[in-house]
Amino acid sequence: MKENKEGSHKNIWYGLGRQRIEIPKTVLKSKVQNNLLLSHLHICSIGYYPKAKDHFTFRKKGLPENFLFYCVDGQGWYELDNQHFEVGPNEFFILPQNKSHAYGSSGDHPWTIYWIHFGGSAIAELNKIQAIEKHFKPSYIKNSDEIISIFNKIYKTLQLGYSIDNLLFANMCLSQFLTLFVYNFRHFESSGTDKLDCVDNAILYMREHINENIPLSELSKHYNYSVSRFSNLFKKKTGYAPIDYFLQMKMQKACQQLDFTNQSVKEVAFSMGFDDPYYFSKRFRTIIGVSPKKYRMLKKSE
Repeated sequence: MKENKEGSHKNIWYGLGRQRIEIPKTVLKSKVQNNLLLSHLHICSIGYYPKAKDHFTFRKKGLPENFLFYCVDGQGWYELDNQHFEVGPNEFFILPQNKSHAYGSSGDHPWTIYWIHFGGSAIAELNKIQAIEKHFKPSYIKNSDEIISIFNKIYKTLQLGYSIDNLLFANMCLSQFLTLFVYNFRHFESSGTDKLDCVDNAILYMREHINENIPLSELSKHYNYSVSRFSNLFKKKTGYAPIDYFLQMKMQKACQQLDFTNQSVKEVAFSMGFDDPYYFSKRFRTIIGVSPKKYRMLKKSE
């Protein structure tokens, strides 16, 4: 009878066109949480609510898993950390685990949403990543047919039951599904109008000047930051200091030259902006784990 009602009842929305799958806790416990391939990140429930009139949920203690919402039409809102956010078409947001939250659709223009609950042992660590954390606030994304396609693949697979094969397929799709949101810009060719943050811009700048030496002071000045501020932003996003990251990029390029050219180690060193081949070899060994000569020898033997 509830299926014929429209609106939310005990934090579950009922309405025409609703699609919803809740994976039973017994299945999560017996087939997912003890499986090394699934336990770190997995789907708990998934759904689609079209024109979800009177959709409303409040959870004082939140959920033990994360919750991703993707609004494709209409409008809605949510509250998290005592902040109120409005949500519109082609916007998404993530509600982190164990956080009090509330959300609902607009009374005048109820939203149409795709949503997914995902949990696992890696969730707490995942939520520390800057790319995830920034999406606790609404984010606009480029519309992608791939998003809906992957959603439908996951949903239809779970409709066929909870065999290990079905669970593996659905949850392997989950990682790709999440990247389409969290790293949306990387799924499209960048254009001159795209706005990248200073760290992404700096990495592109490094790639374009891979054969040069770029002082940290020049990089930070290029983006109107102090050296310390720029370094902190860069390390928070990448896990590396800017110059260490640049050196890793150089060594990656050097490996390609050692693999696919007949250039001497000295020539490779000069091409990467090193005046001293001995210093280049030292840095190469620190980052790659072997000397350039041994690297080339090992590759040839393979």
